[in-house]
This record gives sequence, structure tokens and C-alpha cells, in this order.
Amino acid sequence: MTLFMASSGSAAENIKEGNLVLQDGYVFKEETHLTVLKTSLFFAGDGFTVYDCKGELVFRVDSYGSDTRDRDELVLMDPIGRCLLTVRRKRPSLHQRWEGFKGERTDGDKPIFSVKRASIIGRSRASVTVEVYDNPGEEYHIEGCFSQRCCTIFNAMKESVAEIHRKVDPTTSVMLGKEVFSLCVKPGFDAAFAMGFVLVLDQINGDDYVDNDATTEPAVHPATED
Repeated sequence: MTLFMASSGSAAENIKEGNLVLQDGYVFKEETHLTVLKTSLFFAGDGFTVYDCKGELVFRVDSYGSDTRDRDELVLMDPIGRCLLTVRRKRPSLHQRWEGFKGERTDGDKPIFSVKRASIIGRSRASVTVEVYDNPGEEYHIEGCFSQRCCTIFNAMKESVAEIHRKVDPTTSVMLGKEVFSLCVKPGFDAAFAMGFVLVLDQINGDDYVDNDATTEPAVHPATED
């Protein structure tokens, strides 16, 4: 996996100007496919583990159980448990607005971005908008159906910066259950930022999550590439 580093001169210049970067080490130089594994199916919005194409752990979100209060604030961590991003649900909010904080959120911290449904009508196929604070002109729109693991994240220029899609076992050509899916991150876009979108989408669409295929589709090791 090839990464951009902020101090790497010409590499850093390839990061698209204006993109929010939460962690320099998660801005990839090449299009990168990550495998996202939902670690529990008992409650909408349980934990996640995220692997690269070599099967190495990239991100993790520990299971936060069935308590609504626990699900109002989620923490994205690196493999050794350092907090990269906190997303917190803003209440009350008809549009299910969530706000993102860099690192571990503490009282008084200001959010750096917000995510909300574009409409209060409809759920699984309703578009989602992302507003980046303190950076006029940077915004994102998420189109598709997350409950079916089929979404595209567009920037303000209508360019795709990340995609979520179902994962297929290359050895059998069988489509896997929705608890295992792919997150494709385009060059120059922060994968930690993209994974923050996944956490919020999982919460917004949690009631729509029904895995009808899980009993018939085999599981594979997350190292298996598309």
C-alpha cells in the first residue's frame, strides 16, 4: 500500500487541494480497496474491523452494543487503538445530523464536519450531504443505498472520491453477505474520513439493515482481494 505523507514533497502535492485530511498516513497514492467487516449482526451499528488487501488491520471500531446512548458517539481507531476520529449524533435533529471531531472528542471541542440526510422523507435511498466546517466550498454528497452496500461519495465537483459496494469471493464468484463489503478510496482522499462516513451511514440506515443472504453465503478471510 502506497501512502502520501505530508512531509514527502512531491507526494503531498498530489493530495487534492482543499480535501480535509484527518490523518496524513491514510491518504493513499493509488486507488485502494479496503475490506470492511461488520463484527456483529445482533444490533444495528455494532463494531467494525477494516483490512487492506494483504489482510493487515487498518481501522477498528469496537462494538458499542444495543444501548442507544452508546451508539450516539462512535470512535474510529487505528490498529493499536489510537483515536483518529469521533462521530457524534446531534440531538434533536430531524435529518439525523452527525458531527465529526478529529481525534478523541472532549467537552468544548468544535466539530470539523457534519453529515446529514438531505431529506427527512425516505431512508435507505435518501441522499446524504457532508459539510466541512472552516473550509468554504468543500462538501460531499453520498448517493445510493447503504443498506444494500451500494454508495458513491462525490465531492463538490461531482467527482467520485470513494465507493462502497458488495464484495465477491474471487474463488467462487459468490457475492458475500452484507456484513463484509468493500470501501474503495480514490487517490488523494483520506480513508479515515471515508470510514467516518461509513459509521454514520450505518447508523442512519441501521433500521434498514437486513442480511437476507448471510445464511447462504460463505465467509472468506478479509485478506482476499476483489
